[in-house]
Amino acid sequence: MSTTDAIPARRPRGSARPGFSFDVKLWKVTRTGRKSRPYRLRWVVAGRVHGDTFTTSALAESRRSELWQAMNRRGEAFEIESGLPESEVRAATEAAEAVDFKLPLRWFEFCRKYVATRWRTSAAKTRESMADGLAAVALAMVQRGDGMPDDAILRLAFRWGIVPANAGQDPPAELKAAYEWLTTSDRPVLDVVDAEVFEEVQYRLSYRLDGTRAAGETYKRRRRALNTALEHAVDVGELPENPLQRARRKRIGSDDVVDRRVLVNAVQGRQLLTAVSYVGSWHRNRGRRLVAFYAVLYYAGLRPAEAVGLRSSDCHLPETGWGTLTLRETRPVSGKQWTDSGERHDRRGLKAREAAADRPVPIPPLLVMILRAHLSEFGTANEGRVFGNERGGLVGSSTYWRVWEQAREYALQPERVASPLAGRPYDLRHTCITRWLNAGVPIAEVARRVGNSPEVIHRRYHGCIDGHEEVANAKIAKSLEEDGDGT
Repeated sequence: MSTTDAIPARRPRGSARPGFSFDVKLWKVTRTGRKSRPYRLRWVVAGRVHGDTFTTSALAESRRSELWQAMNRRGEAFEIESGLPESEVRAATEAAEAVDFKLPLRWFEFCRKYVATRWRTSAAKTRESMADGLAAVALAMVQRGDGMPDDAILRLAFRWGIVPANAGQDPPAELKAAYEWLTTSDRPVLDVVDAEVFEEVQYRLSYRLDGTRAAGETYKRRRRALNTALEHAVDVGELPENPLQRARRKRIGSDDVVDRRVLVNAVQGRQLLTAVSYVGSWHRNRGRRLVAFYAVLYYAGLRPAEAVGLRSSDCHLPETGWGTLTLRETRPVSGKQWTDSGERHDRRGLKAREAAADRPVPIPPLLVMILRAHLSEFGTANEGRVFGNERGGLVGSSTYWRVWEQAREYALQPERVASPLAGRPYDLRHTCITRWLNAGVPIAEVARRVGNSPEVIHRRYHGCIDGHEEVANAKIAKSLEEDGDGT
């Protein structure tokens, strides 16, 4: 580089402070010969060469202009070590000091901000699940002491406090003390990487408030909620790493596999549906209104939330032969605070499908007859739905749970009532799926009809298929005979 390419700085009066110099020479932009950053800018401060490379000549010339203005228009001294103008060194120092003195973000405020970022794009059930998981962890991320409210009240206060609509509002009177404790005695987010605190976090993921082990699905749901929150904390710079990623996942028994004891046989299924019709007074029709509701779970494998949202326009019910239910939406139950509409039932597309996707389900003539009789007697509810309460509103989960509990007492012997047999309305769906599998319907077709993947069907119901051990034994015996090892 020739000296004619360098522009010396205009020297102002006075002397530079230690570590800085007015002896600055700025060279022209040159090419590096590389493809990635082909343009180079160099300058010299007190005999020390500094430089940088750029992807375009425009960027290089822009940087050269900034340095030239600092040299000649503002008459700044340059730091010898970094080669930067004094104004840029000062700005970098102030920014670093601002970071150093920033108060650490605390757990509750972090959770409030995190939930707010995900609220608009999340379903009501997802919001509630996220709140439940983070509320469990909050019990580990709060400092304990005298006068601390009960854990159950702290959880309720946390779930209330992170709802975006409640931001800036005074908590209900019964939650006020717990809310104040959460917001004043919670730990900084960074404490989650502390070994002792993280051990308590893992305990809260795995156990209920009464000290009993949480169900496997509950643990998985809480862990997912925490993991996504911690990943967000890493992304925004509140954590150096996600401690869950280096922790060994605890293997906890899961409710994922269907318990054979909940399945009913054909006689028990008919008895239960008949018993439903006897629940409640005859003039209110409380039980009779729900016979067909349970029937679509038992004969078509619908989820309760899918049955709640079923419309008469989605039902093809011929006078003879098989019909079809075309499922288009679900109406899962969530608290009013979790839904956008303020109603307890959210309105969602089908599970594990695109929002506009539907799922046709063939139904046998017996179910066609039951649905035709139901519509003939009760008509349709609001919005053309097949099932509704006496006022035409949505069937609430508390309603179909209470009716089912009474029906079991009518239909089953006392020892059966105390057993897991058909303990939940959802067990009728399990019975339907198992019946189809035992009838020889291919797993892929069963999965299509009930809205699961074949992998889920195989994993959850493999132990419920009758005769699978005998078939496997016969195949093994045959292979031994072919090898000459049979007896």
